[in-house]
Amino acid sequence: MIRKKLDNTEKRANEFLDILQKISSDRSLSRDFLLDILSPTEYQEITTRWQIVKQLAKGIPQRKIAKNLSISVATVERGARELLDENGGFQRVLKILSKHK
Repeated sequence: MIRKKLDNTEKRANEFLDILQKISSDRSLSRDFLLDILSPTEYQEITTRWQIVKQLAKGIPQRKIAKNLSISVATVERGARELLDENGGFQRVLKILSKHK
């Protein structure tokens, strides 16, 4: 039963990722889609999480990031832990973005 739930979740995730990929060239549509599918709080949390990652990657201290973004240090620490994974999504995206500067 657990395996079936995971399979269904993965199928739904893949469908969602396919949609994001197909609409990615249209920034306005992408934003509108995300605003429709996410709650305002979820949308804000996602954008804040990305700001945490960018600031951590620049070497900004965690306490300063927390102050800059008006969030807890614990929230910043979670982002920092994710950045430790060299093969994780954050690291891979940061590498791609650094090549396009």
